[in-house]
Amino acid sequence: MVEVVVALLMFIDHEIKEHRIQDTMSECLKGKRVAERQLKEKGSIQYKCIRSKAELEKNIDGSITIKKLILE
Repeated sequence: MVEVVVALLMFIDHEIKEHRIQDTMSECLKGKRVAERQLKEKGSIQYKCIRSKAELEKNIDGSITIKKLILE
């Protein structure tokens, strides 16, 4: 299924390494601030919040995760 989601992205060396669905943009920005405060190596890791279309999939436990981001 394809839906518009708010996602917190973690970039390492300009590649997306992790992505998490967030309920709202404000929760995403809060998570970004917390993650940035806990960083030890500030140069290579960056966080970004985006609102984008994404292909989602349902896991065995019923949770929904991002399978693929659709950047337009």
